Amino acid sequence: MKQNTKRKMISIICLFLSFSMLIGCSGNSGETVKSQNSSDSASGNEEPLKIVYLTPGDAAAKPIQPGDRIIAEINKRLGIDLEIKFVPEGGFEKVNVAMATGDFPDLVTAQYPSSSLSQWIEEGLLVPLNDFLPEMPTVKEKLEGELAWTAVDSKFYGYPFIEEKLNATLAYRADWLEALKVEPPKTLDDFYEVLKAITHNDPDQNGANDTYGLTGSKSNGFNGSFNFIFYAYGLPYGDWVLDENGKVAPAFEHPAFKQGVEYIHKLWNEKLIDPEYLLNDNQKREEKFFQGKAGFMITPLFRHVNRLETSLQELTPTGKLGFIDPPAGPEGKHGVVGKPKGGLFTAITTKAKDPKKVAMFLEFMLSPEGRELLELGLEGVHYTKNGDEIKYNEEERAKDNFASNGWSHPLAWGNVVWPLTRNYLPQTEPQADRAKQSVEIATANLVPNLVNTTTPEEIEFGGVFGTGILGELTNQYYIDMIAGKLEIESGLAELSKKWREQGGDKVLAAVQAAYDAQ
Repeated sequence: MKQNTKRKMISIICLFLSFSMLIGCSGNSGETVKSQNSSDSASGNEEPLKIVYLTPGDAAAKPIQPGDRIIAEINKRLGIDLEIKFVPEGGFEKVNVAMATGDFPDLVTAQYPSSSLSQWIEEGLLVPLNDFLPEMPTVKEKLEGELAWTAVDSKFYGYPFIEEKLNATLAYRADWLEALKVEPPKTLDDFYEVLKAITHNDPDQNGANDTYGLTGSKSNGFNGSFNFIFYAYGLPYGDWVLDENGKVAPAFEHPAFKQGVEYIHKLWNEKLIDPEYLLNDNQKREEKFFQGKAGFMITPLFRHVNRLETSLQELTPTGKLGFIDPPAGPEGKHGVVGKPKGGLFTAITTKAKDPKKVAMFLEFMLSPEGRELLELGLEGVHYTKNGDEIKYNEEERAKDNFASNGWSHPLAWGNVVWPLTRNYLPQTEPQADRAKQSVEIATANLVPNLVNTTTPEEIEFGGVFGTGILGELTNQYYIDMIAGKLEIESGLAELSKKWREQGGDKVLAAVQAAYDAQ
């Protein structure tokens, strides 16, 4: 492990030589937002504290401009002098480079969990929040509540944002089902019949045999496009399972996994699944849906409900977007995805001159007061209120690069959290009720995990779902079995053997210890 760590550090230091060139150039990527006016600091004549915040942000958000009035207001309220440095969304490697070279900020948002984050904690680069929690009510409630398991030796080294309200669920062409005179499926048997009807009965009435029942994408990975089928057959957890002896085992050794693969193979064999789904990214998957190539897909909804239906109706004016609970299996069980264990992690570094004040900024970013500022802006400038009705001043909001149509300021997106955290929707959202309904359905179909934490061995080798050498191995066997390249029974037996040989035994030992401790 020490040799691996040294090799990683050498690679990171080499990357530093080109760090500035690696910074991206789209959206917030690569932007450095210099400090705004903070002369009217909350502490009177006291010199405002300079805080440098390094974050991936959100590539879809607009950049924060010099002179931004929201940043200036934050400075004024907190008595700080905030400078934000952005790397591309998902560009956590560039965050790691800055930390590894010692050029680290006062506050950083990183990937959680990750080997780099674990290393920062081990090397004492992060300041525990415990001493500041009495003055951080929003953070304290979360960390001492549902996020208590994220502590390391009873210390909270930052705020982990793990999305509790997911928005992925099963979407379908409601107009096609109406044309075919079939009801939305409630069971796997129903689902099979509906997919056959979509594939063979010309739902768009174009006279061509060019539709498939179900599509997906490589972006969903193994834990996305079709996992609702495993949960319908009774896969009990989103990460691991227990064998007949009560010991932790990989999910593919549960009977529900075999049943699920057999069902998906039947769909594939009968050409009810888009044969190009592994070539699809998320955008291509949506295009197949819009363009009348597929009738069902697992996809994020919430604020995308209106966008998806509007895009559909641009090509098919009578098109309708529907979304439902995933179909239930023989025992009435259903689910969409496993409950997340990872996301963002925002931490104070030892470079901070006044860690307590940086902690107050972190609290502000999560507090109702802070979220209101980032979502609505300054009252009388960015919006006005008449009772409960909000009128958005789009001209003024555009000057500070708020997203259009009442959406949030750039700092609200991917910096500490995302707007979904509070189910935030502007009053201008055309289908707000349906958007919130989609979150209710998706959240109700979250599948619990057997083990709360992610072990260092899972980070190093991977697990069953996801990436890493073990995740990739599982994915390849899974694809070969559903495509009929491998016989399912023997394929699963071979997978179990190879998975353990390539690091799975080490992972299972670590996860078993975590489960026992839990």
